[in-house]
Amino acid sequence: MSIDVRTTEDVPQFGLLIRQHRMRIGLTQRELADFSTVSVRAIRDLEQGRARRPRQDTVRLIADGLRLGLRARADLETAANQGRTSWAVKASYEAEPPAPPVAVDALLGREQETAVITDELGSGAERLVTIVGTNGVGRTRLAVEVATRLHAADRTPVLWCAVAQPPAGAGGDRLAALVRGCVDQLLDTADPAAGDDLTAFVETVADRPPLLVLDGLGDRTVRPERVAHLLRGCPGLRLLVTADRPLDVPGERPFLLAPLALPEETDPADPLAVNQVPTVRLFVERARRARPDFTLTAADAPLVADICRRVDGLPQAVQAVASWLVVYDVPTLHQCLHGDPAGLLQHLAGAEGGTRLRDALHRRLALLPAGDRDLLAALCARGDTFGLPDVMALTGRNLPDSGRAVRDLVLHGLVRPSYEAGQSRFRILHLVRAAQLCGPGVEPVPADVAA
Repeated sequence: MSIDVRTTEDVPQFGLLIRQHRMRIGLTQRELADFSTVSVRAIRDLEQGRARRPRQDTVRLIADGLRLGLRARADLETAANQGRTSWAVKASYEAEPPAPPVAVDALLGREQETAVITDELGSGAERLVTIVGTNGVGRTRLAVEVATRLHAADRTPVLWCAVAQPPAGAGGDRLAALVRGCVDQLLDTADPAAGDDLTAFVETVADRPPLLVLDGLGDRTVRPERVAHLLRGCPGLRLLVTADRPLDVPGERPFLLAPLALPEETDPADPLAVNQVPTVRLFVERARRARPDFTLTAADAPLVADICRRVDGLPQAVQAVASWLVVYDVPTLHQCLHGDPAGLLQHLAGAEGGTRLRDALHRRLALLPAGDRDLLAALCARGDTFGLPDVMALTGRNLPDSGRAVRDLVLHGLVRPSYEAGQSRFRILHLVRAAQLCGPGVEPVPADVAA
């Protein structure tokens, strides 16, 4: 039989205080367990120093069971939080749940996507959702909307970390610094000399689990075991990520954010009908910021519809192009867009670290695996649209392998799926074709290279 020998120096002050109060009023561990509804084993482990980080509700129940006064209760709570993150940080977090960033503009055409993610995270059906899609598609704006709805529904605390932005210097928000330290550990970018912010984060938020948002992860990778530790240590926590691609960690739910719905080429030129399409509504709203008197006329409606198709329904691109109406009229803008579409987008920076849309697109294409990049080049040489049989013919792959290759391009946000007449078809974004990384004369992809 082994005996656990521990001196008073080995036992935290919290465990000693429980024992002193219990002995003072003449309670056994079993009786304290009955009064407090905390298990005998938990009380024994706390008194003997085996458990050193009691949850806040455990501290409250034991204080109730010991019938402690205000002063003794405060001393017990202080002892329980020795070695943790600041009690003031925890108290502030629990008293006033942090809110998400305030959106500066309305969200158009994303009701379905917002409802799905909000329901999945709000119900607990999913605990880790990664919003993926090409740059300029509106991942951050969608994350803000989801976080805002969850916060408004039940005051869910929202802890927001803009990953691409440098951390605040000394003297900043201590809770924000703790969140950033936790995220750095998830990304394995933390200073080795720093403390265990991941554990401190769990201790701070475990009693009121938040929605943790990692915005602008880009192509950074996370440590799967640390994500698992975080979700396991804080069972009610939910994690929402915006990134270039899925994290590929267990339990992740990748959510592909497609561009906004586009007007079909067969749609009527009636301005009232065209203006119901989300991309056109966004264009008109932004056009009025450049020209308050702007109205969508019957003559301009088909041109605006084609402009929206030319920028693929990417919200950031639609906004950038519409801002040029301070210089051009609609026909001239349409003409310029056909000549140099990327040039009209370069002036507008995105939310993720100031990366401009054209630069971000070039970087995304350059980071593709060689096989995917060659396949995309060959598909660009064939035209705007393709199907799985086209991929099979180009690469010599079978249907499952061709499907996986196309899925990679879709999840990178470079190809837009459509399902018409019961068949899967795919359209390469116009901006991808205009990037001049896919030019004419590209040879078909050899099967061994594509593999």
